[in-house]
Amino acid sequence: MKNTTRIYEVFLLKIDRLLAITMLLLNRRRISAKELSERFEVSMRTIYRDVEAINQAGIPVVSYAGLSGGYEIMDQYRLDRQFLSLEELQSIITGLKGIRASVPDQEISNLLDKVGALVAKSEQPDAARLGNQLILDMNPWSSGHQTTEQLTALRTSIKETRLVTFSYLSSQSEPSVRTVEPMGIVVKGFGWYLYGYCLLREDFRVFRLSRMNSIEVLSQTFERKQDTLEKLDYRRGQRDPSTLITLVLHAQPNVRAQVEDYFRPEDVTIQPDGTLMIRATQPDEPWLHNMLLGYGPNLRILEPAHIAAIIKEKAEKIVALYSNH
Repeated sequence: MKNTTRIYEVFLLKIDRLLAITMLLLNRRRISAKELSERFEVSMRTIYRDVEAINQAGIPVVSYAGLSGGYEIMDQYRLDRQFLSLEELQSIITGLKGIRASVPDQEISNLLDKVGALVAKSEQPDAARLGNQLILDMNPWSSGHQTTEQLTALRTSIKETRLVTFSYLSSQSEPSVRTVEPMGIVVKGFGWYLYGYCLLREDFRVFRLSRMNSIEVLSQTFERKQDTLEKLDYRRGQRDPSTLITLVLHAQPNVRAQVEDYFRPEDVTIQPDGTLMIRATQPDEPWLHNMLLGYGPNLRILEPAHIAAIIKEKAEKIVALYSNH
């Protein structure tokens, strides 16, 4: 029984290697037997046999001798891709590259190889041209190596349904330590977020990665809640009507770009003198006050009065901070 199991495992390993070699050959112009041998950690003789097996399976592998020699698949050969056009395939590849840039997962790299193998070599120049027309980069400007490590740890905890603990700083700069049942990771606007069930709050919560530190994936597992990530995201997007206010703002022309970056086009009216009138519904929260203060003297709050009073008080505190200098 053990011998049978071992033979089966060896067979599966060979099938995986043959498929991986085929994907490499379909994605690259030429690759040497030595490079294949080193990549798959097998002998050169094994690579020769593998290539012969691929040929016998009907995939036309051509061998070239010399210093620049190696193996490649005939230009016109491609795997059957059913109803996908070259443009559609390139869209998939662009999306996968964007994900891989943020989450360096081997599964994503393998999937890229498989999808890329659906592009015939004769189509690769056109695919490269299409690939240069759009780059999908989901890394926020301020993210770096730490974000990649955080995402890797969180994806591990999600896939293995293991609890994760971390220190967290709220939007009010209040520190706490959280233990969470992670549901999923979302990138929105300018940052990454973890959606999960917080054991401290006994409810679903959203945590911004830039405020998370000392992330640790615990050995304790959990049973995943029934709510889907889509439902959690929808729920997060719903605002309590009682917290919403109608802002009426008057902005100077020199902050038009910033205004149009944030507010919807239908919220902004350009005046004959170039200034901007803004009428928008927003949540009355501290981050909104700080955002409005960031416009400095280039924006005036006409309504509501209590928001204008808050901004005035903040500005006075800033003036007092520097009054002795």
